[in-house]
Amino acid sequence: MIGISQEIRIIFPGICIGYLAGLVNNSENQPEVWSLVESRSREIISTLNAESIRRIEGIRLGKQAYRELGKDPNRYRLSAEALMRRLVKGQELFRINTVVDILNLVSLRTGMTIGGFDRTLITGDIELGIGKSGEEFEAIGRGAMNVSQLPVYRDGLGVIGSPTSDCMRTRIRLETHSILMLVTGFYGPVPVEKVIDELAGLYSKHCNLTDESLGIIK
Repeated sequence: MIGISQEIRIIFPGICIGYLAGLVNNSENQPEVWSLVESRSREIISTLNAESIRRIEGIRLGKQAYRELGKDPNRYRLSAEALMRRLVKGQELFRINTVVDILNLVSLRTGMTIGGFDRTLITGDIELGIGKSGEEFEAIGRGAMNVSQLPVYRDGLGVIGSPTSDCMRTRIRLETHSILMLVTGFYGPVPVEKVIDELAGLYSKHCNLTDESLGIIK
């Protein structure tokens, strides 16, 4: 079960979560998928800069939400913004595995941050809430990260991710076959629905997605 805490609903009355769950065949790398990533990367490099990236709707709304929670969105960057900024700085993206590469592709196309999790590594129910003072988790590529006043997803053992980074404990590995994707819509479902539909289409085509379940939690 996935829920939204009352403490975050008070701040964002229209908040929702888009979700996609299912079984996939993951792989180290698919040339067709990476070609799509490279094509979108070239578009970003040729048309965007650090300032225009901030104005992309998904990024703009995410940064606005961080400010409403009292966090500096330039210190705790949304993962979608961090991906794009990496490109315009002339740095290459990492190839992880096909499931994660597709997640990153959709973030690059939409500007929306996507949480990606191995469902078998999640304990109990998931709830979207606000990080507590002193609360931290082991973020992918960042080590221990303080999530005080950040929007966070928790399972029965603690934080599994935020729009800044996902957790090492529940990350998608090459051997992952049961996935859960979560997209936070702080101000409503309109941009979220497109992201979930695009993820489902790409995972069906490139990862043989089966037993899928998707929707919007309001």
